[in-house]
Amino acid sequence: MRYRDVLSSDRRHPKRRPTPEIEATFDVVAEDPASGFCGAVVACDKTTVTLEDRQGRHRVFPLTPGGFLIDGEAVTLVRPRVSAPKPSSRSASGSTLVTNHRAKVARQSRIYVEGVHDAELVERIWGHDLRVEGVVVEYLAGIDDLPTIVDEFEPGPQRRLGVLVDHLVTGSKESHITAQVVSPHVLICGHPFIDIWQAVKPARLGFESWPRVPKGEPWKEGVIARLGWRLSPADAWRRIRAAVTDYSHLEPELLGRVEELIDFVTEPGSR
Repeated sequence: MRYRDVLSSDRRHPKRRPTPEIEATFDVVAEDPASGFCGAVVACDKTTVTLEDRQGRHRVFPLTPGGFLIDGEAVTLVRPRVSAPKPSSRSASGSTLVTNHRAKVARQSRIYVEGVHDAELVERIWGHDLRVEGVVVEYLAGIDDLPTIVDEFEPGPQRRLGVLVDHLVTGSKESHITAQVVSPHVLICGHPFIDIWQAVKPARLGFESWPRVPKGEPWKEGVIARLGWRLSPADAWRRIRAAVTDYSHLEPELLGRVEELIDFVTEPGSR
């Protein structure tokens, strides 16, 4: 009787090649050999893959080694590898992202906004642009004293002032106050929203439109009550602010006004 050395190579018993691994992406069509079910990949997780056949029927199969056929050859379907996201070349405002830039000395020109929330929202979306241009944003405690504040700022050709005003509509208190400010070196831009909260698209927060609050009732508290939020105004604002990550989450009435102010205070010769 002949004996074969199990440690020796034997060309009559070649080693079986491992089945190739194929990522189960949506463009892959595979067949389950046991059932004969053939279809395109429509979903894949750590342990299973879902195939859809020509009739739209779905079947879920385990991801087993060599468990599928593609073009008649056995393959191992694997979960698609998640590649690291490429860093964006755009800032939150949609402008070209400037990297490795040196901090500029702050301009004499400034942008004033009404409150803390306004300043935080402007920083969240336009912070990169403002730092590149060396523009400082400061907030006011309302605009009742705006004419005096502007006089104290002493605007000039190289010391421009841009002011963002809430609810600047015809006949409003804000419109009467801003009409008192007349200077070629001051630009006042306003949006129609009662509060900067309204400049955030409501869909970002899961509702269709901002609630209407009767005149005379505190607006923020009224909004919170009608939305059913059990939050303080500060916590509600944190929720709203967290929902905003880029310019597309804001209403165009605000976007245009802020861009206009930045352009005004950064014009050549306005340092």
